Amino acid sequence: MSEIILHHYPPSPMAEKARLAIGFKGLPWHSVEVPRLPPKPDLFPLTGGYRRVPVMQIGADIYCDTHCILTELEKRSATPTFFPSANPGAALALARWSDDRLFYQAVRIAVAATLESMPPEWVSDRMQLMFGPDQTAEDLQQQMPNTAAQLCAQLGWIDQQLAHNAFVLGDEPSLPDFSIYPIPWVLRARWPSATEAFSQFANLVAWEARMAAIGHGEATEMQSADAIATALACEPETPEQGEPNDPQGLAPGMKVKVCPADAFIEPEVEGILRFVDSDRIGLLHENERVGTICLNFPRVGYRVSPA
Repeated sequence: MSEIILHHYPPSPMAEKARLAIGFKGLPWHSVEVPRLPPKPDLFPLTGGYRRVPVMQIGADIYCDTHCILTELEKRSATPTFFPSANPGAALALARWSDDRLFYQAVRIAVAATLESMPPEWVSDRMQLMFGPDQTAEDLQQQMPNTAAQLCAQLGWIDQQLAHNAFVLGDEPSLPDFSIYPIPWVLRARWPSATEAFSQFANLVAWEARMAAIGHGEATEMQSADAIATALACEPETPEQGEPNDPQGLAPGMKVKVCPADAFIEPEVEGILRFVDSDRIGLLHENERVGTICLNFPRVGYRVSPA
């Protein structure tokens, strides 16, 4: 397996999901720390302007979004698996729920709780990125009790599930465990009331400890210039593949643009479609610093349109 390079920064909850997933797989990896705010001069050449982290790089193939990252890790290293039970569809659906609705409720609380302690430029960026131009910091703070109630109700569901299993779907960690874990992880770091709120969820607290014990595996630091040089020296390995029944009529060779479906301030990434199926798209993108790369995105949660 080619070397894994993870572009991330330590406080990112979704980066923690990826770090833990790589540790679970027992794979060595290179760590490239990126700035928390734009500009990101050594990341954007590798992502076509996509700004979210983490981003996984393997040679000249780039995997954006943790769904894409974990799917590729499973493809390249099947043991231990993210799907130990006979219910892969349930695992995928639970992970999507956690990555979407549950995660963004947790983020609302984490941001509201840190508004007064974070730099103004960080607050402004995150408000625009995650909540749009119509939401204010005051809105988040006023809504916080209701947001916390909504979040805790759903954490209660997870706690009930964990009363019967060591992990969400059984005796072994599976995809939903890795999607859910960043939520208590980030709240404990940023929400002063987290310990009190979680005290009612004894099963969840015990599960947190089991997940944390997985660790991040063997990581070595890498400079961003070396990651760029790696991409430039490689060719994309993502195969050319079409999907005959694609609802959008997407096919290899088409020029398309991609961005998160919930994007407010993010640019669209443009490229030539190389791979498409119901779960993922890959597009070829060129930049003089990295040469030709293949950017891979999930279908769910992302908007694809002709360029």
